[in-house]
Amino acid sequence: MAKTARGKSGKNSKSTTKKLRLLIVEARFYAHIADRLLAGAVEVLEQAGAEFDRVSVPGALEVPAAIAIALEAAKAKRAPYDGVVALGCVIEGETYHFEVVSNESARGLMSIAIAERLPLGNGILTVDTEAQALARAGGAQGNKGAEAARAALSLAALKQPPQR
Repeated sequence: MAKTARGKSGKNSKSTTKKLRLLIVEARFYAHIADRLLAGAVEVLEQAGAEFDRVSVPGALEVPAAIAIALEAAKAKRAPYDGVVALGCVIEGETYHFEVVSNESARGLMSIAIAERLPLGNGILTVDTEAQALARAGGAQGNKGAEAARAALSLAALKQPPQR
């Protein structure tokens, strides 16, 4: 079941552009890894002074559909998102399922981003082992959740009117 939460930064952005509103969609299949990716993304968005909503879904395959549904609902409410951060983790197992989930979640994200001209940061890890995931979720390899948030903010900046 999808869960929704809202977050708002109390910090002021150093930029003079409008406050960005982003959506974080996180897959919770590996909750301990998702928590670390989410913490990295939230920290970056709060530092940027962005507002954000958060939606949780069971796994990586549900992320693109959740984004599409949330985008449509936000447009209907006349409160569209300026960008999206997708978070989750897929760890290779003994079956072909890893390839399906990895490829189809990435394909779904790219399809939405291109069709909607949507600034999207992809922070869904696709790794061989849990150790690799932990290294990329706040460990020795950095935090890919934070990097995905930075990517979404960077792409959202492209859509902002030039400063005069």
